[in-house]
Amino acid sequence: MRSLAGRVALVIGASRGAGKGIAVELGAAGAAVYVTGRSRPGTPSSAGLPGTIDETAAAVTAHGGRGIAVRCDHTNDQQVEALFGEIDRNSGRLDLLVNNVWGGYEAYDGEGFTRPFWEQPVARWERMFTSGARAHLVASRLAAPRMIAQGTGLIINTTFFDRGKYLGCIPYDTVKAAINRMAYGMAIELKPHGVAALALSPGWMRTEGVLQYHQTDEAHWHELPELSGTESPRYIGRAVVALATDPEVMRRSGSTLTVGELATAYGFADIDGRVIPPFRIPEEHARD
Repeated sequence: MRSLAGRVALVIGASRGAGKGIAVELGAAGAAVYVTGRSRPGTPSSAGLPGTIDETAAAVTAHGGRGIAVRCDHTNDQQVEALFGEIDRNSGRLDLLVNNVWGGYEAYDGEGFTRPFWEQPVARWERMFTSGARAHLVASRLAAPRMIAQGTGLIINTTFFDRGKYLGCIPYDTVKAAINRMAYGMAIELKPHGVAALALSPGWMRTEGVLQYHQTDEAHWHELPELSGTESPRYIGRAVVALATDPEVMRRSGSTLTVGELATAYGFADIDGRVIPPFRIPEEHARD
């Protein structure tokens, strides 16, 4: 059933990974989905990863929705304002915003992520906050008045969370905590207007980057035992659809939720039929 037919969603940071998985599942549920990012044909990912917003939009349409690609650098406020203006002109409403943009790994050389904070480059902090938490805030402050005027809406911030465990890198840990706390504060301020806000954490996803690192692809990942606990990016997409179609989603507003918990609560599975439990940091790596 096309449970989101007639609804309009915006997924920021949707060239690949979680953003693409979310957009595709929203399309499969019948939504019109605006997808943003910087990667277009001829303008590849700075990390050399496959995927463009045009490919994501085409996949949304192929799965039954309507995909609309809009190139947007979410560190540029003028471009973000222009994006919302385009949504106003072409759709006249916005029911769901998924804040997924993340430039925190740009210029990452593959080393030093878990070094002590005094050995971490300040630039890593700047990138994670500017193209992570700040980008989420800018998009949300533009979405909120539109949703308030409608008297309904949902804002989802993708994050990472494991029961308050330290995530191994102070810039990363701090920005994810900020995103979670921002969702909590948004929920409090939006509740009188009938708009919900929450944070949503996937597990270990088989993103293009993960597959590339392990020198495999979606057709062969199961041959590698170390990837046995991974989930597809569409697993979080199904969680987003479940939340967006829940008439009582307001009861979850302000929470930081995990995809694994929602799979059990709402009764959905990943694309291979598995119900994958919430990701847990291995005890040998956990630091309280």
